[in-house]
Amino acid sequence: MSQSVTLFLSYRYSRARYGQRFTRFIQRVSLVGIVVGVAALIIVGSVMNGFEAELKQRILTVVPQLQVSDEQGLDNWQQVADSLPVLTGARALVPEVTTAGVIQSEQRLQAVQVQGIFPDVDGSDVQLQPLQQHLEAGQLQLEAGTFNVVLGYALAQQLNIWPGQQLRLIAAGGGIYTPLGLVPAQRLVTVTAVVRMQSEADQHLLVMHGADLARILRMAEGQVSGLRYYFDDPFAALAAADELTSEVAEPLQVTSWQQSYGHLFDAVSMEKRMVNLMLGLIIAVAAFNIVSSLMMMVQDKRADIAILQTMGLAPQRVRSMVVLQGMFTGTLGAVLGLLLGVLTTHFLNPLLTGFGVDMSFAGPTGLPVVMAPLQILGTVLAALGLTFIATLFPAWQASRILPAQALRYE
Repeated sequence: MSQSVTLFLSYRYSRARYGQRFTRFIQRVSLVGIVVGVAALIIVGSVMNGFEAELKQRILTVVPQLQVSDEQGLDNWQQVADSLPVLTGARALVPEVTTAGVIQSEQRLQAVQVQGIFPDVDGSDVQLQPLQQHLEAGQLQLEAGTFNVVLGYALAQQLNIWPGQQLRLIAAGGGIYTPLGLVPAQRLVTVTAVVRMQSEADQHLLVMHGADLARILRMAEGQVSGLRYYFDDPFAALAAADELTSEVAEPLQVTSWQQSYGHLFDAVSMEKRMVNLMLGLIIAVAAFNIVSSLMMMVQDKRADIAILQTMGLAPQRVRSMVVLQGMFTGTLGAVLGLLLGVLTTHFLNPLLTGFGVDMSFAGPTGLPVVMAPLQILGTVLAALGLTFIATLFPAWQASRILPAQALRYE
């Protein structure tokens, strides 16, 4: 018999309205399970992608992604910059002055990581853009000699300090020894802006002009702490760090964001894998419910299959018929789940707002959503693959039916 006959029979059996009701019920449960599983994986995966992208944008754009530094400082940073290789994906290479420190307000002390940037250097727009984009209050006024600073929103809240007010910055470096002991470097600074990155960086972010911070640290004129790379994709800094380490020599040191924030992104990655695993089990359970429905179908249609075999239907055609019947259910479920998942993801924030869910925790733009086509395609193919595996055993059982035994009492 031709392949078209096999296709017709598999479609006929999958759409039949007669037979055992429980068999049809299991088949429909399997279909619904695949739809729900595929849709849930697409929705949850897109939201997790969005949160990861937000973390990359809100944290890794304001913290050092990849640094080349010297404990004694760089006196000739322009020459060092020219000697460094061009890294794949790098957007800019700019000087910086950094130090740990403590800021003191009238109410409390708070540890901070002070970043000194140079707005007048080529490529500095990559440093100023995220600050300007997430500006919550005040204005970015980072001119040399003004000792103006920019605070993270959470830090400003803890200290109850806002634009126009002053606080004391005590730097970890730059102290001098006197007969009374070590006197730390300190200076009154003025808060001119508060940025709200809505991330962990808000708790200890303090940005000022690099020349002002160098003066506080009593560094030589023109000296900087190191050089800082910016990348189109901050994750590219990890591979670039390995490449750069082999290129630079002592006393230069190469550090990446993984040392300070790697644990956070590792936790997000682990959470994504566990969520995908749990939702994938929904698809697996639904797919293997097809085993039950197909086995019951084979038992219900033993006589029909036997008659078809006597008419010339080969065993491989019987196997193909059962496999195609199961794949029809799996394909329909995967397509419906794909449509439901993509549409729900696209309108997720309006739907949640319509159901009265409080979205204030997600900010003014709502939940971040990033749909990855390859991830969605992988979800659909995984559902189809599990369905195909689930059809193999019932198909093998159907091909082993002997017409003489099946029709003995007919």
